[in-house]
Amino acid sequence: MSTTHGSNGRVAGKVCIVTGAGSGIGEATALRLGEEGGRVTCADLDGERAARTAAAVVAAGGEAIATTTDVADRSSVEAMVADTVTAWGRVDVLVSNAGVNLPGLLHEVSDEVIDRTLDVNVKGQLYGARAVIPHMLAQGGGSIVNVSSVNGIVSEPFLTVYSASKGASVMLTKGIALDYAKQGIRCNVICPGWVDTPINHAHADMMGGLTQVYDTIDSFQPIGRPGEPREIAHVALFLASDEASFMTGSVVPVDGGMTAQ
Repeated sequence: MSTTHGSNGRVAGKVCIVTGAGSGIGEATALRLGEEGGRVTCADLDGERAARTAAAVVAAGGEAIATTTDVADRSSVEAMVADTVTAWGRVDVLVSNAGVNLPGLLHEVSDEVIDRTLDVNVKGQLYGARAVIPHMLAQGGGSIVNVSSVNGIVSEPFLTVYSASKGASVMLTKGIALDYAKQGIRCNVICPGWVDTPINHAHADMMGGLTQVYDTIDSFQPIGRPGEPREIAHVALFLASDEASFMTGSVVPVDGGMTAQ
């Protein structure tokens, strides 16, 4: 399997924000957008990781800045967007990828876990969209790509709160799409399956460990392997680009067949 793609300038000149850009799917998406000519704001709660991703985009010949952003904090999100507009004058793409997965049985999870999950996974995407939409309206359009999960469509043991938050992401996407369909703003959502990123490790521990999960992955993910972050990034790039101009409100599973069962 090869996930190497050359640059064709598919988002050339577009100003793109990626949250959770310090690792995993967010990092891969920031790099992919940069490869295709995007100017990328790499936002992450871990500012050092965001800076490393931005440096990697630049090293590969792209343009990037980094911001330390807590998507659960409205003022932090607004500052992220303001920094982007200051740097490049506009916002064309928002990839709302930042998220947390704090698994547990519902009656055992704490208020803090519930609040953090909803604050990051739901409010983070709400705040992000609300902050970029005025800029997109003023410039005549844009693309918002939310990253949910297959657990926004189907659930699994130990993921009740996470699934609730990811289901909210799916419906948020549809609502935004309908509100702004005639104003040039598209909003779509990606629902990744099990991808090889650290966000899944705590869930894996509750399922017998990462080795056990990967040894038995074909029991729930028919393709028989975990996804790679770059495979999700390719889809985010497509949805960000004008190639997806007739897509809005779409729920796009990228899950190795998990939800086909």
